[in-house]
Amino acid sequence: MMRNLFVYCLLIAALISATDLLWANDNVPSGPQKHDLLIKGATIHPVNGKPIPNGQMLVSKGKILMVVGKNVKMELAAKTQVIDLSGQHLYPGMIAANTVLGLSEISAVRATLDMAEPGKINPSARAQVSINPDSEHIPVTRANGVLASLSIPRIGSGGLIAGQSALIRHDGWTWEEMTLASPVGMHLFWPNLRTYSKWNTPADEKKIEELRKAYAKNVRALKEAFDDARAYAKAIEDSKSKGKADLRWEAMLPVLNGDLPVFIHANTLAQIQSALHFTNTEGIKHPVIVGGLDAWRLTDELKKQNASVILSQVNSLPLRRCEAYDTPYVAATKLHEAGVPFCIANIGNSFEAANERNLPYQAARAVAHGLPHDVALKAVTLFPAQILGVSDQLGSLEVGKEATFFASDGDPLEVMTQVEHAWVLGREIDLSSKHTRLNQKYQEKYRQKDAR
Repeated sequence: MMRNLFVYCLLIAALISATDLLWANDNVPSGPQKHDLLIKGATIHPVNGKPIPNGQMLVSKGKILMVVGKNVKMELAAKTQVIDLSGQHLYPGMIAANTVLGLSEISAVRATLDMAEPGKINPSARAQVSINPDSEHIPVTRANGVLASLSIPRIGSGGLIAGQSALIRHDGWTWEEMTLASPVGMHLFWPNLRTYSKWNTPADEKKIEELRKAYAKNVRALKEAFDDARAYAKAIEDSKSKGKADLRWEAMLPVLNGDLPVFIHANTLAQIQSALHFTNTEGIKHPVIVGGLDAWRLTDELKKQNASVILSQVNSLPLRRCEAYDTPYVAATKLHEAGVPFCIANIGNSFEAANERNLPYQAARAVAHGLPHDVALKAVTLFPAQILGVSDQLGSLEVGKEATFFASDGDPLEVMTQVEHAWVLGREIDLSSKHTRLNQKYQEKYRQKDAR
């Protein structure tokens, strides 16, 4: 009896600890922009055009009203806040296009993970409603200029269709306030059939055959899911009165109508080829390949189907031992040279949620291996906005777009650059985070030691 009570107390303590971790972030979200804002003196990098030295940018009600040079005079409304950022650089907020931000906190603590549903086929799962606005990862990420992200549902064991992603701003009290667009796309995780050259024994042959059967079964399950969704759509169309809704197939209707893009997570050559064949036979237009490590090998096929690529893992090892060490580093350059629409992202799993702040350095690695600097900057700003269907709102500093941008003391692709200020919808946000608080804490520790 005492043993059971002890175990029960331990479970309660673990639950309380996990809850504390979920609600540890004490950054206060900013309120709506109250007065017009004029930023002057900084070098403005619109991204879609040439930099404007010593420029001026006027912001009102969360929108950009004007981006001009220093010699242009403008009439300012009363109470306009004027900020002189001479010597600094202004950039549009970067967009992380492959994340589980807000869905994952500590990868080793199951209670803090809310990014995957059980089962193979979950098209009705919505990442938007699971976003935790108080995640510690969000302030850490935005402190480096990454001000928006696509939060993607993941799959459980054996899963295939994970559900619908949501594009969120990195500021807000609730997931409703943070949401910029939802759903953004339906996410499929293409089954893998990867064997290894060292598998050459009779036992390995049996293992390979089992993998082939499992792969074929999963592809059939995907095909059946689309067939069932079409049958459901036809039944609704044929019937005079709508019966009881099936939420899974209701979620698939925008996909079948072409209103909701399909994002297919695939890395290897065989996966991407199979995925493109599937989208072609199913009539899916403009698919998006997520991961895409081997996408550079299939540029003609990608262009033929008007496919885009969210390229992840630029900072990674090659897929195969026979490949050159820089194969992942030059993938972005090859996609760019071939004219395939792409953007650069992180790997997007639960462990990497804490490292989304490193997004600009994925692009920097590609620059070091041939990608033009201006293209790399677009690959983490304007290009993801275009692929995610929000280029009319984010991705560049243009009149009419959301005033979501940051100021830094240099090139954001350089590791030594510091982000000094950031704004979301025209309101300046708090750039402190758990990292800065820990830094201040331990600096104080040694100040106290020195004072003894």
